[in-house]
Amino acid sequence: MANFFSKKSKSDDVAEQNSGADYDPSKARYHPVEDAFWKKGVELKIVEMLSNFFRSVIILSPNDLLQCIYLCLNKTAPAYEGVELGIGDAILIKALAEATGRNSSQIKAEAQKKGDLGQVAEESRSTQKTFYTPPPLTIKAVFKKLKALAMMSGNATQANKVNNIKGMLIACKHCEARYLIRSLGGKLRIGLAEQSVLQALAQAVVHTPPNSEEMVIDAVKGMSPEKLKVKYNEAALIVKTVFCECPNYDKIIPVLLEKGLEALPENCKLTPGIPLKPMLAHPTKGVSEVFKRFEDNQFTCEYKYDGERAQIHVLEGGEIHVYSRNQENNTSKYPDIISRMPAILKEEITSCIIDSEAVAWDTEKQQILPFQVLSTRKRKDANESEIKVQVCVYAFDLLYLNGKSLVKETFRKRRDLLHSSFVETPGQFVFATSSDSPTPTPSRSSLTSLSKFSTFTVLVLNTHSGNCEGLMVKTLDEDATYEIAKRSHNWLKLKKDYLEGVGDTLDLVVIGGITGQERGPASMAAFFWRVTTLRTRSIRPSARLSSLTKLSFIDWHGFKDEDLDSHFTSLKDSVIDKAKPYYRCNSSLAPDHWFDVTQVWEVKCADMSISPVHSAAAGLVDCEKGVSLRFPRFMRVREEQTPEQATSSAQIAEMYRNQDQIQNQDKSSKTMEEDFY
Repeated sequence: MANFFSKKSKSDDVAEQNSGADYDPSKARYHPVEDAFWKKGVELKIVEMLSNFFRSVIILSPNDLLQCIYLCLNKTAPAYEGVELGIGDAILIKALAEATGRNSSQIKAEAQKKGDLGQVAEESRSTQKTFYTPPPLTIKAVFKKLKALAMMSGNATQANKVNNIKGMLIACKHCEARYLIRSLGGKLRIGLAEQSVLQALAQAVVHTPPNSEEMVIDAVKGMSPEKLKVKYNEAALIVKTVFCECPNYDKIIPVLLEKGLEALPENCKLTPGIPLKPMLAHPTKGVSEVFKRFEDNQFTCEYKYDGERAQIHVLEGGEIHVYSRNQENNTSKYPDIISRMPAILKEEITSCIIDSEAVAWDTEKQQILPFQVLSTRKRKDANESEIKVQVCVYAFDLLYLNGKSLVKETFRKRRDLLHSSFVETPGQFVFATSSDSPTPTPSRSSLTSLSKFSTFTVLVLNTHSGNCEGLMVKTLDEDATYEIAKRSHNWLKLKKDYLEGVGDTLDLVVIGGITGQERGPASMAAFFWRVTTLRTRSIRPSARLSSLTKLSFIDWHGFKDEDLDSHFTSLKDSVIDKAKPYYRCNSSLAPDHWFDVTQVWEVKCADMSISPVHSAAAGLVDCEKGVSLRFPRFMRVREEQTPEQATSSAQIAEMYRNQDQIQNQDKSSKTMEEDFY
């Protein structure tokens, strides 16, 4: 166990030393290498280190590989099971105090000063003397206890949690206490994204095949770098593709160890009951952009419904599950969907996976209600008889049917199977409204057809507020497979609010607030921040959050007086003493209060502009300056979104470049006429 943690200690120290607290991209005579806070190839080195560690585990203790992967990711179970390690600081401080004989208030004060309870734990353990040497921690023993802690619930278990944590702390050696405490608090901070772990696993099995009859130390020894890179890419494609269809290490690792890499696709397939990450659409801001993308392909336009993604799984035997966009199990949230599904399924259907949108429904007026109404439903353990907000399921795709995966089939075929396999019931389960373009090549008539459909969508939206957000445009035959976990250009979303704007709303992380003196101490003007490289469930030291815009609690920014109390209450528990090392903010914008990364808010704006003070997308659209939002407006809190899914640096830059006023600056660019709006 000590060796396992010491491997992480090295990468963690590198990350902490280069955390970039003093990084200033606006510096005069900025040098892209010397003034950067990270070094070239650091991410590749981390993957190489982890790959070598996995190779040792495969040879010396293969039965520990599964637990090692979970510990690297700070998880104890597949994401869709919702098992979280996070334990409150109060419990951790109490356990640490009892394990080291220190005072709880001293530990708390020191943790606030250092900003890392794990570091305090390591230093406290290093000065403690014990009467006997406890047995060393092992991978399996620690993982078993972590999983047991994660499964505990209720206040009555607090004493058991403290005792279990205390026992592990007493046995910790060297840096183990630091990472144990961080892991329990859900803040491991070792700089590893899940994609990096998958890449490292793929590289490890290339070098050291786990199912070979004889122990192979290095199967590619002497291979040229070019061929080795090809091998890496082929292995990574297999591992990542399998994980997208079957995101469960409990199933993948045993097959990998027993049957090898090549056996993964055949043995770890798309399976009802295991949610997959959904395919997402690429934002666009106008009809011309749609036809630039699909000029040679037939496509369809669907209503884009303003609800919650619902991935409905029907298992062999009739069991039914509903999962969210983030693979969260929402089965207990939608007992009404579960109860109506048997009547929706035709007799020959034994198992399936449906991609759909659950939308709030007005049963009296027979119309869609806004998302804000849907968000008032109870999130878990809902009783069908007590449900006040009814939902209608709008099905738009079929991913699995009667034991067969359909993700490699064209969208046309998947849609045909969807329509022929299920029974529509108005107000309960219906197919997404759609209109296909003429075939084979869009002509003037097809442009007019899309224009009419788009206009109709806007009219419906204006007539029935919240009916739909706009259009989803999808290829029918060419490049029309279901691309799991990807934001694909084969699906485009066209929101009616942004046909003349930046093309989409932004999902932004709120991490700072300014006290509004004119409205009392509870009034805050919220700062928003754009996530650059976050792609893991935890915030990595190497990731950066850069300022993008400031919103005030005034009507034209989307806030009203009654919003003050609710937002202040929801954020006050997230207040931290100082900014995290990876926050990027000009000193002139420093807020009165810093927040930990907990909430994602949806924001729309009129357009984007280059900013001398904000640092979002700095270096991507301007050599030194960043991007900011003009006339930003708060839309809603994205409760279904995690901070890791916030709008990225690349997306900010792309939205900026896609603005008409920016594209028109390039006189050589040729744009298609847009004369239907």
